[in-house]
Amino acid sequence: MTVTTSKPKQSFPARIVARAGSGVVSVFLILVALFWLMPTIGLLFSSLRNPTDIAETGWWKVFSAPSELTLDNYAGLLDNNTIVDSLLSTIMITVPSTVLVVVIGSLAGYAFAWMDFPGRDWWFLVVVGLLVVPVQVALVPVSELFGKIGIFETTAGVVLFHVAFGLPFAIFLLRNFFAEIPRELLEAARLDGAGEIRLFTRVVMPLGGPAIASLGIFQFLWVWNDMLVALIFADSANPPITVALQRQVRQFGNNIDILAPGAFISMVIPLIVFFAFQRQFVSGVMAGAVK
Repeated sequence: MTVTTSKPKQSFPARIVARAGSGVVSVFLILVALFWLMPTIGLLFSSLRNPTDIAETGWWKVFSAPSELTLDNYAGLLDNNTIVDSLLSTIMITVPSTVLVVVIGSLAGYAFAWMDFPGRDWWFLVVVGLLVVPVQVALVPVSELFGKIGIFETTAGVVLFHVAFGLPFAIFLLRNFFAEIPRELLEAARLDGAGEIRLFTRVVMPLGGPAIASLGIFQFLWVWNDMLVALIFADSANPPITVALQRQVRQFGNNIDILAPGAFISMVIPLIVFFAFQRQFVSGVMAGAVK
């Protein structure tokens, strides 16, 4: 007796994709990616042209006249103390905000995942509840508080604000990731005489590297690209790069030789950080998807 099995009927879009083949789909995705990157490419070429050429023709003219490309805009940018100081101010805000959130979030996430203390679950619910609190709600009361304690319009105040609003997500993310570590592994380490600190640094941190790297990238991008908090809490005499570029637009409007290279540098630094930790970031995302 012969048993015949029929293949499940495919939908019309599925048949189109199957017939198109991976090659056509790959070409289509490449075209979409190039279209998506078009503004970035245009900003790069604009930052390498002098203001006169920018005013007369579009950035695509460089393909027919590559001699227009020059590094004079970047040389002038380095001579602009306002932009250089704003970049340094952004680094002074972003690096501590990222490091503190990663360190404190890792310790708190480990405590919520593997340590028993009174009210642990209730405290974790409070942390989860803080995830839905919008930044705008805290701007006025925090401004008054910072003014009373003397850290309004200081780097420390901006860092403290970013750390406070970055910790709920950090604790939530890392706690869930650390909770997936096999209990037997931690128990074996405790039997070997490892205390909580050694257990955290020697076992949990290496295993949680992908999640920690993902958190670091997210926090770095959020703080680096922030303008709302910087506009309110940062020093008005030495603002971060986002505020400095916004002021350049409002004050001068046509100084594209400063705006274009400044905007490209402020965009390319987060890209460098992302690609430097790309492998850990993808591992963290995939691990979270599987778990």
